[in-house]
Amino acid sequence: MEATTEQLITRAWQLRQANFPGEVVFNFPSKTRAITVTGSQCRLNCAHCNGHYLKTMVDITDWRAKLTRDITSCLISGGCTRDGKVPVLGHLPVIREIKQSGRRINLHTGLLAEAEIEQLDQVTDAVSFDFVGDRETIKEVYELEKTVDDYIKTYLSLRKRVKVVPHICIGLRGGSISGEYKALQLLRELGADGLVFIVFRPTPGTKYAERTPPALDEVVRILARARIEMPAIPIHLGCMRPSGRYRAELDRLALRCGVNKIVRPTPAAIALAGELGMEIKRGEECCVL
Repeated sequence: MEATTEQLITRAWQLRQANFPGEVVFNFPSKTRAITVTGSQCRLNCAHCNGHYLKTMVDITDWRAKLTRDITSCLISGGCTRDGKVPVLGHLPVIREIKQSGRRINLHTGLLAEAEIEQLDQVTDAVSFDFVGDRETIKEVYELEKTVDDYIKTYLSLRKRVKVVPHICIGLRGGSISGEYKALQLLRELGADGLVFIVFRPTPGTKYAERTPPALDEVVRILARARIEMPAIPIHLGCMRPSGRYRAELDRLALRCGVNKIVRPTPAAIALAGELGMEIKRGEECCVL
């Protein structure tokens, strides 16, 4: 008989207690600046984003004016090319300057080839890599003629050279669960030093604008499964997730599922951490740094 959600949560929490100290990090990344290497342009115009989130980022040509002294790290990302790459390599001299200014760097690279990845180890402290476990999701969301094997190949190449933290977007396919469990299975087999989950949120001006977030119970089951199947790695709940009551309930349940870090937690999660007797630590940078 399949375990109930509450049974999965209970098991996940037990494993979290067995493998980690009784503390949780709540991240408020005010000291990390998000930088785009493509302005607000993206050749893919993905169904869940359509370049929307690039508009709030600092253009890399303006980095000197925007990186005030209190900024200690940068997330460097941007829109993708038609083959799924974020064109960071064309900006390596500038990225190197930013690194040499004393800031830590988290790169979002997309599907780079191994020869391209070899150029990254001197300019980045970490790479955030969106890991997708379903061919049809890749095609529908990104309109890419790529396969899960392409994602595996890039991920393994990254692991040889840099610290890479895979990201799984729960409900990426317009709120439907499609490939998330497969992604977990693959990462367990391939190895992972950490894992970040984000959750699909409908965004105005995108193909998925009228969709709804994934069912909360499904999200929680995936989080619990991740902790059960990878009991000893740090698991984070990232900044991208629905707002309002959904977010408040998700944050509480994610904490019970054994996540180690939550970005911009709701008051409900902070209160629950206190009730659980957890030591609360505060982070001020991107959750992978």
